[in-house]
Amino acid sequence: MRSGLAEAVIPFMFRLVDGPLPLDELAVYVAARSEPAKPGRHWSDYVGRKPQAVKETGHLSLVAFCQPCDVVELWFDRNPNDQLQLIWLLDYLRSHPEILAKARLRLIAFDLITEDANSIAKSLPHIPTIGVTADELETASMAWQAYAAPTPETCAELVHRDLNALLMLRPALIDLLAELPSISTGLGATEIRFLELIARGYEGTNALFHLRSLRRTRVFNEWELGWLLQGLALGPRPAVAGA
Repeated sequence: MRSGLAEAVIPFMFRLVDGPLPLDELAVYVAARSEPAKPGRHWSDYVGRKPQAVKETGHLSLVAFCQPCDVVELWFDRNPNDQLQLIWLLDYLRSHPEILAKARLRLIAFDLITEDANSIAKSLPHIPTIGVTADELETASMAWQAYAAPTPETCAELVHRDLNALLMLRPALIDLLAELPSISTGLGATEIRFLELIARGYEGTNALFHLRSLRRTRVFNEWELGWLLQGLALGPRPAVAGA
C-alpha cells in the first residue's frame, strides 16, 4: 500500500507450521461476514488504511470482493509458512475460475515482512509474474492434501515429485519435514541447532531467535521459537539450563 502498488492489500495472518491446522478459522476468514463473528476474524479487518472500496464492501466474501478487480496478485514469499498459505489459497480458489482467470502469482525471493516498501517498489519491474494455470492448481492441491494428512508419509513422498509449477514449494517442504522429531534424538532441526549454538556460547535469546543466518532454520517465528526453547529447558531431563 505504501509503495502505491495496489488499491488494497489483504494479509493472511494464519500460522500453519505448528499445531492443529485452523481450518474453521480459515473458512470464516474468507467467507462473507456474519454478525456473530469476532473482530479480527474476517479478511476485511486487517486491510491497512482501508480504501473506500473495502469500507463499502468489507462484508462480502473474499471471492465476491475480488470479482470487480482487474488483477488479483498473490504475493507469498519463500518462507515455509507463506508457501503453506499459498497452497491453501490456491486449493480454495480452484472452485472459483473467474478469480483465477485474473490472478497472477508474484515470485517473491525476499522476506515481505522485513523488506523496505521503497525497495519493493523499485524492484517490482524485476519480480516475475506468472498466470495461475492448471499446473499450479494441481500442485497446490496435491501439496495441501499431503500437508493436511494426519501423518507425514505423503508429504515426505511429495518432495520427490515434480513440484516445478511452484518453484519455492519444495525447499519449504524440506524445511518443514526437517522439524519433525528425529528417530534418534526426538528433536527437530531448530531444537538441535539451538543446542549447537548454546554449546558454542550463544546464550541470549536475541542471538538464538534473530540471527537467522547463524541459526539456518526458517520455519518458526519468535513465539514458536520460544516454546521450543522452553521445551528444551523444562522437560524431565532438561537439555539446557540457566537463568
